[in-house]
Amino acid sequence: MSKQQAEITIYLTQYCPYCVRARGLLNAKEVSYNEIDVGAQPELREEMIQKSNGVTSVPQIFIGDTHVGGCDDMFALESAGKLDALLFPE
Repeated sequence: MSKQQAEITIYLTQYCPYCVRARGLLNAKEVSYNEIDVGAQPELREEMIQKSNGVTSVPQIFIGDTHVGGCDDMFALESAGKLDALLFPE
């Protein structure tokens, strides 16, 4: 039986190295995610800033109802062994 994954949204730009790293980790976890490219759709940057309580940098990662933060924040959760619990809630 496959695990149900949380909805994942990542606000990013195409040429941001942190965005590439964040997507790489999600791809390695074999999870699906929604990409919102604020470089191609600048009108959505304001939505990202509001959802992330004023943070303007990319990537901004949301897993379920949790604002994870940026790439380093997600890698910190992975290092602490806490990322899978967010990705695959019981």
